[in-house]
Amino acid sequence: MEIKLHYVEKGSGEPLILLHGNSESSSYFIHQISYFSKKYRVIAIDTRGHGWSPRGTKPFTITQFAEDLYDFMKDRKIEQANILGFSDGGNIALVFALNHPECVKRLILNGANLYPEGVKEKAQLPIMLGYKIAGKFSKKYHRALEKKEMLGLMVDEPNIRPEELDKLNMKTLVIAGTNDLIKEEHTQLIYESLPMARLVFIKGDHFIAAKCPKAFNRAVEKFLNA
Repeated sequence: MEIKLHYVEKGSGEPLILLHGNSESSSYFIHQISYFSKKYRVIAIDTRGHGWSPRGTKPFTITQFAEDLYDFMKDRKIEQANILGFSDGGNIALVFALNHPECVKRLILNGANLYPEGVKEKAQLPIMLGYKIAGKFSKKYHRALEKKEMLGLMVDEPNIRPEELDKLNMKTLVIAGTNDLIKEEHTQLIYESLPMARLVFIKGDHFIAAKCPKAFNRAVEKFLNA
């Protein structure tokens, strides 16, 4: 492995891996770690260049993050896990499942998208503006380069075709807020493109796991127990 990912681990039993969103860290899942560790071996990972994980030298892409997860699981001899990904973490989980389906028992996609156009325009426009501004200063200032890389994940990625999802045969929960920054029809598209999926909307915005943990955890628990 090129880098060692920082992670928080709690509990024992079947592995449940948590993947946070853009510019966040494993601390986003504080309510899920405490709740699910009663039954599962919960592992919340800081993605490359996020939280306490180093940036390394490899590409700063969703595909690379998915490969980092594969290396992480191999290093810890985890053959298969339930994977819950939020936002960019959901996109990582989806790419990981497409590339390594044998490693995923059940998949939980919270506020994921297949391509940038799946994000509502009012949310995507500030991201694109910030990306352009950071790009202008990226050659002169390292912080601007870091910002450009981080925002670039949402401007240029992911790039998943809906028809690709047809080959994913693991049970999948597609879960989003009723006022999510992902378009409702896009979340519906993800659900309809997956052969073994169920769809749940929870009243709230993009950050339902943090802001509505009771409802979110109940929905995830029900899915894992089904």
